[in-house]
Amino acid sequence: MDERIWTAALVVIGDEILSGRTQDRNVAQLATWLNVQGIRLAEVRVVADVEDAIVAAVTELGGRNDYLFTTGGIGPTHDDITVDAIARALGVGVVIHPKARAILERYYETRGGLTEARLRMARVPDGATLIENRVSGAPGIRCGNWFVMAGVPHITAGMLDALTGTLEGGRPVVSETIGGWVAESEIADILRAVEKETEGVSIGSYPFFREGRVGANFVVRATDADVARACAAELTRRLEADGREVFAGGV
Repeated sequence: MDERIWTAALVVIGDEILSGRTQDRNVAQLATWLNVQGIRLAEVRVVADVEDAIVAAVTELGGRNDYLFTTGGIGPTHDDITVDAIARALGVGVVIHPKARAILERYYETRGGLTEARLRMARVPDGATLIENRVSGAPGIRCGNWFVMAGVPHITAGMLDALTGTLEGGRPVVSETIGGWVAESEIADILRAVEKETEGVSIGSYPFFREGRVGANFVVRATDADVARACAAELTRRLEADGREVFAGGV
């Protein structure tokens, strides 16, 4: 029986990402964290601060994955509309969460008080629960298997830490890497054959150009460490038999 594969999608929200003013770091951060939870990041979409675009993205991606994450657009300003979009996608209203309000009141007690703008960060889709934020007070939001988080990477990291161990998943993906001074196009048939013959693995090929030479690293991924090692060994054997110079751990 095939092992159940749990998947997640990420919607990155923000004009600043699309304009290039801000470089997103949450994709890699979330992918790494999800893998430890036994969940695979299956797809990512970046959308502008436009409610219709956010609603369309979360509805589509959330509908075909086990989990949906969003980053960005939950701050105190007028263009932070993620909460409204999520609520609309779920068909619920927006309410002030009493616990979120209390958290913000405490946090801002010595920082100028809880203004109307800051109170916006206590707004949640009706029925949502909170994700702890140990960095800046304003919590993240959980609506079932949808997780609405900050866009600032170190705040997102804290929210993910608070979620660690709470999501159901499968076995984490492990990997083995080998590399060689070879153009990937020259050994494509070998890669394809080894991957096809070894159940439960995928082989990624990542070319590079260094010291005036063309090479590639090959990453074997599987949920079983023994299977990954055996596949990497077989790939090494076939590449060497084809006269290729191969290095364990990549180049």
